[in-house]
Amino acid sequence: MKFSIGDKVSALDEDVSGIIIAITDAYILVETTDGFEMQFSSNELIKENTDVLKSKVFSEQSLASVISEKEQQKRRKVPRVKPKERNQPTLEVDLHIHHLTKSTKRMSNHDMLTLQLETAERQLNFAIHKRIQKVVFIHGVGEGVLKLELEYLFGRYNNVKFYDADYQKYGLGATEVYIYQNVTN
Repeated sequence: MKFSIGDKVSALDEDVSGIIIAITDAYILVETTDGFEMQFSSNELIKENTDVLKSKVFSEQSLASVISEKEQQKRRKVPRVKPKERNQPTLEVDLHIHHLTKSTKRMSNHDMLTLQLETAERQLNFAIHKRIQKVVFIHGVGEGVLKLELEYLFGRYNNVKFYDADYQKYGLGATEVYIYQNVTN
């Protein structure tokens, strides 16, 4: 291969590239990209022809598409769930009567209690069907009638366990239900 002063070259056996600064019969003197001068024989070097390389490589694809392909993909950040939040129920059911109906004018106490219990049973069956593990039923403190009826309702299911919900979040007016997923009847 014919070399001349000013050619960009790379070494075949080493990770060295640079520009030829002197040529003699015995060796070729190369100034590396790091600024060092190194001696090579002509059979240890290869000429870098960047213009031809670029024209061949980028004739089919644009430079931007090659660069974007080579760039490392950034990792998506997965939102970290704190242990406190991991144990939070995924479904909350508010059984306060004003959340279930627009008006209670023509409803007796029995009608209101029945509506609340039907809603609780429907939501519990929904959670079992959708394989939701934890449900919180917010019933309020009151006289405790709804709470007792809910406990009776939950007691009819053999795949649920129920207990008072988180006091800091709900106070005394909520019951948390844990649903066992793989229980055979």
